[in-house]
Order: sequence, then C-alpha cells, then structure tokens
Amino acid sequence: MHAFATILGDDKAVLQPDHRPWPRYQVDEAAWIRAAHAMRNGVCTLVGYWGEAKQVHLALATASYDALCVLSLACPEGHFPSIALVHLPAARLERTIADLFHLRARGAADLRPWLDHGRWAAGVGAAPAGSAYAFLPVEGESLHQIPVGPVHAGIIEPGHFRFTACGETVVRLEERLGYVHKGIERLMAGASLAKAARLAGRISGDSTVAYAIAFAGAIEAATATRVPPRAQWLRGLMAELERIANHLGDIGAICNDAAFSVMLAHCGLLREQVLRAAEACFGHRLMMDRVVPGGVATDLTDAGAVHIEALIGEIRRCLPPLISLYDNAASLQDRTVGTGFLRPELATRFGCGGVVGRASGRAIDVRRRPSYPPYDQLAFDVPVLMQGDVNARVWIRIREVECSLALMTQMLRRLPAGPLATTIAAGDNAGSPQEGMALVEGFRGDILVWVRLNPDGSIDRCHPRDPSWFQWPLLETVIDGNIVADFPLCNKSFNCSYSGHDL
Repeated sequence: MHAFATILGDDKAVLQPDHRPWPRYQVDEAAWIRAAHAMRNGVCTLVGYWGEAKQVHLALATASYDALCVLSLACPEGHFPSIALVHLPAARLERTIADLFHLRARGAADLRPWLDHGRWAAGVGAAPAGSAYAFLPVEGESLHQIPVGPVHAGIIEPGHFRFTACGETVVRLEERLGYVHKGIERLMAGASLAKAARLAGRISGDSTVAYAIAFAGAIEAATATRVPPRAQWLRGLMAELERIANHLGDIGAICNDAAFSVMLAHCGLLREQVLRAAEACFGHRLMMDRVVPGGVATDLTDAGAVHIEALIGEIRRCLPPLISLYDNAASLQDRTVGTGFLRPELATRFGCGGVVGRASGRAIDVRRRPSYPPYDQLAFDVPVLMQGDVNARVWIRIREVECSLALMTQMLRRLPAGPLATTIAAGDNAGSPQEGMALVEGFRGDILVWVRLNPDGSIDRCHPRDPSWFQWPLLETVIDGNIVADFPLCNKSFNCSYSGHDL
C-alpha cells in the first residue's frame, strides 16, 4: 500500500480479498480524483481503465513499474468523476465505458460514443441509431479535408482517418475506430476457461501468444496456480518467435511504404522462415492455442530445438546486410529520419509502451519490470532511443530482433525438463470470487488482462487491454506538420492494432 498511500488516504480505501498478484482497493471519489492528479503529475501511470455494471476500475503503476494496484469505485447512480478531465489519455477509455456499460464520466469534455457506431441493438449502445459522428471542427484559411477509410486497400482491418490539410501539410488528424468491435468482454462472460482462452488468443491474431500468456497469467494469479517451469520457458520461446516475426514484417512494410520494396522482400522471406519454424516446432504458424491456463499444450522436441537454433543462425547471418542496406539507402533515410516525431513527454504521459514508447525515451518493458517467468531469470537489454521518429522506431525493432535471438539462445540452452501443464484450481475458494491480473510484453507493448472467476470456475468478467489504446491517440500528434504522403510511414511505424483496440 505504501507506493500509493498518498492516493489511497488514511482509512477509507478497503483492500479487497483474493485479488492477485497486485492489490485491489475499493475507494471513494476523493481517492479517485487524487489518482487522476497523480497521473497528470507523473507520479504514476495509467495502465488500465474499465467498467462493469455498477462500478469502474483503474489500474495504476508507479513510474518505474515497481508497484501496481487497482482502484475500484462504485457508481450506484450511473456516473463517476472523469479522470480525463484531469488526465487526457483516459478520454477514449471513458467513452468506451459509456458505450459498453452506460456509466457516465462526470465532467468529461468529450461525450461522443467511441466503439458504438449507432448500429447496435436498441437499448445496448449509447449512440442514437443512424446518428452522424461529429468530428472536431478545424478553422483556418485554405484548409481542406481528406477522408481515408474505413475500408482500406489490401486486407487490413477498417478504421477511418479524417485529415485536415493546408496544401500537402497536415494540420490535424482525427481517428475514428471501433469498426471491428466483436463484443469480446460479453462473449467472455460465463465462458469456461477453455472457451475463454480461445477467445483471448483471437483478440488480435498477430499477438495470439502474448494475449494467451496474459490471459493464462491472470487465471493463474486468480487461482494461485504454480505453472511448471518447462511450460514457462516454452511460453517465452513462443513469445520471442512471435515478436521476431512481427518486427521483421514491420521493418519490411515500413520500407515498402517509402517505395523501398527490396527490404520488404528480404524481411518477408525471413518472416516466412520464422512462421514455418513455429509450425514445425509447435504445430501452428501463429502458435494459436498453444498456450493454455496452467501451462502449454505442445512440447518442443529435440528436433524442434535444432530447428530453432538453425533459424537463429540464419537470421543472424541475414540481418547485418539488411541493416546495412537500410542504413545506407539515402532515399530511404530521407523519408524516415525526422518524420513522425513523437515527443518523449507525450510518450510518458500516455503510458505508451513497446517500440513506440522506447523509440521516444520511455524505457518500460514489462518483461524486465515488474517481470514474469522466464524473463526474471534471463539477461537482456531494453533498447531505448530519444529521436522518436520513424527511423528510431525501425532501429528499435532491429535491436529487439537481436535481443530476441539472444533470449531464445539462452532459453534453448537452459530449457528445463518436466511437465507441460498443471490443473487450474478454479472454484476452490469457498464460494467467493477469485480475481487476477497479468501484464505481458507483446510485440506492440504491454498487454493487460484482468479476470474475475465465478465460484464454479467459469469467467464472471474479463477485461483485456491492448497496448494500442495508448498509442492510437499519439499517431494523431506525430503526423501534424508532415505531408499527407508521410502518413502511411507514420502509421506503419506505429502499427497499432485495430482488432485489439476495438475488442
């Protein structure tokens, strides 16, 4: 409690039982408002913000992520003090809480629906059916608007971008997301652990391993389940394979958006080799459903370990020439250096994680702190840059690929023997709910999953939070002052998830 004592006050915060591994407190409005000011002043960071029928929850971390907690505020009258009124990064989360649970953030400046597009069944959403979305006005001479999306070229998911430009220079970008809202939280309610685990692995398909680990970790925390060491290390191997595949894909795609397609070809070839190795070793190219609550569903054979070692050697052989090609292409550097600059203070204020945050000086990687197995037993660097541009985000990805290769080498050499899974003791809590939370580093950044289990072991409530929630708003800021043609570069260098955000 000491890390958050100033927020909690002396005696009114009530510690809730059976919430693991970090505490949850029932607080009053005064503590809720103190938390908002603590986030605004940089004392702590917003990690999660979600609702349910009669209360809202706020997950906080200290600035260094040494300590975390959850604050819960009852809303018997259907409203609560707005955090966004004091701390702007909470704005879209409050709009989502209003859409999904009809709880109003009192004093909030922006009351527009966010996930609800006026197409939900009557009485479900907050937006009137068929109502037009009110984009924020922009005033000035010689301005014009460019609407992009929600349907895009290719197979990427839908999202709408409304540009206001003066000539070719962007003076404002406003996003509208929510087109792939799937009702994940409602689908989770009442689901068995097996069904819920499959849903978690499909929240954002490119992060299926990271989401599966986060969901399993939350269940294991809630039930005080000890996962076998071999399963923990195999999870780490799968997570790093997933990270490498996505980073390689992103590096190539960023270069392709600058008309440097040769990098896309080479990176695409390496990414394909990673996916084939995943299928050969774990039975699925994306390793979907291979992580389960209590452990893993697939073992790594000796032949599989040899396959991964060969893959590590191949990537280490091919990566230096590609780095040289990227770094020595003047036309490419002209497009990436200085483009899409994200100010470090904004990255910190929004709690922006992953590549985007670390390219702007925010040295947060939850594998390192607060950490979780097997990373708490491994040595690795967290690359950080201050330049905050597209080029910096490419270089962070390159360095993270190198780091992941080193981590996998350590894991293969130290992989323990033993069982792959253990039984989850869900429902063994004398009839009272069990609650758990996990924070896992996906390739985009930190993924949060919070769960409450029913006495029978099924899911009562599950809230997943994608790192994109704290990155999408910053994409709007980095395009200001750049030309319209640089938006694909900025967008791809962020590579936020539509699906993970839209739940």
